[in-house]
Amino acid sequence: MSLLEMKVPSPGESISEVEIAAWLVSEGDYVEKDQAIAEVDSDKATLELPAEESGTIQFKAEEGDVVEVGQVVCIIDTSAKAPESSEPVVAKEEKPDPKPEEKQQAPKVETSAKKSYAEGTPSPAAAKIMSENNLGSGQVSGTGKDGRILKSDVIEALSKGLEMPVQKGWSNSRETSRERMSMLRRKIAERLVSVKNETAMLTTFNEIDMKPIMDLRKKYKETFAKKHGVNLGFMSFFTKAVTEALQLFPAVNAQIDGTEVLLHDYADIGIAVSSPKGLMVPVVRNAESMSLAEIESEIKRLAIKARDGKITPDEMTGGTFTITNGGVFGSMLSTPIINPPQSAILGMHNIVERPVAINGKVEIRPIMYLALSYDHRIIDGKESVSFLVKVKEMLENPDKMIFGSKDPKEILLGL
Repeated sequence: MSLLEMKVPSPGESISEVEIAAWLVSEGDYVEKDQAIAEVDSDKATLELPAEESGTIQFKAEEGDVVEVGQVVCIIDTSAKAPESSEPVVAKEEKPDPKPEEKQQAPKVETSAKKSYAEGTPSPAAAKIMSENNLGSGQVSGTGKDGRILKSDVIEALSKGLEMPVQKGWSNSRETSRERMSMLRRKIAERLVSVKNETAMLTTFNEIDMKPIMDLRKKYKETFAKKHGVNLGFMSFFTKAVTEALQLFPAVNAQIDGTEVLLHDYADIGIAVSSPKGLMVPVVRNAESMSLAEIESEIKRLAIKARDGKITPDEMTGGTFTITNGGVFGSMLSTPIINPPQSAILGMHNIVERPVAINGKVEIRPIMYLALSYDHRIIDGKESVSFLVKVKEMLENPDKMIFGSKDPKEILLGL
């Protein structure tokens, strides 16, 4: 017998422990090398743990256990042989050719191999999500080994808009239930409380007339999508406007490091996205040097990885400024909380048609409220307000985002 001890690898710097979120296999199963056998939660992301060798598996930790990096979580018996995945095909018994009338009445003989036991069976993580959303195994196609339903299969099915059964209403039972907070959610809670306690957070507001941006999108969206292979959204405009404003007000892009202020000569913009695990903030690196098309492509790539639970800790660390869009959920106005160790965050909200004064006349315009929360310890009121005004000016006048003698709108869109 040859036994391999599998230890928890380090998911990234500063991470010393993880939580076993779910085992994707059962005790005693035969696993293939590189097969995902578990999902582990760190304080930054959920990661898959692949098998280092093929063999039968024995658990040394249970779901929900918090284990240290380097701790043994399972043992694989590499001397075990792979089980037969299907029964052999039974050959037909040789018989003399039947008469024509017998051929018509002859029953059809099934020669296909028996389906694997894993086909249509969800992994523990997939089963949990399916239970939460009242999904049956027939509604999800499995792409795992032997047709097993994985967590990513359920997320993919949900993202395609399955017709969901009617949710049950109040049961009037007055029962209560408890659910363990994930390590990611616990860490988020700790960080949010520390921000409120350790920073001098203040929020300033402004409003934006979105008509110029909306007219620009309407005019160029088809050409933009055809040329760049990605849709033109609002987030790229806001990211571009923010990077230009950060260049003028570097303190908004800075952070406190002990008794010093750390200034950044680049803009790594965190974009808050919703995922099955909760709110995550992947980072668009060097956004200041990107075109709108490059920003849209990178946001799409990171959002898909976050949705599928494949985002890595490195892709969510090191941001210098964050943008969050509560407007997609219908938020009119909010005071976003700073994402530490950053010093500021911009909150976008929903677009509502409101009456405004334009050249002395009342007109109906699509208006969005903006909120900038900032750490007053290193960002003065003048800087914060001026920063937000600059963002407003560039969004209401897209020409100001770029310089050049050609048609500025087409240069901005890279057409």
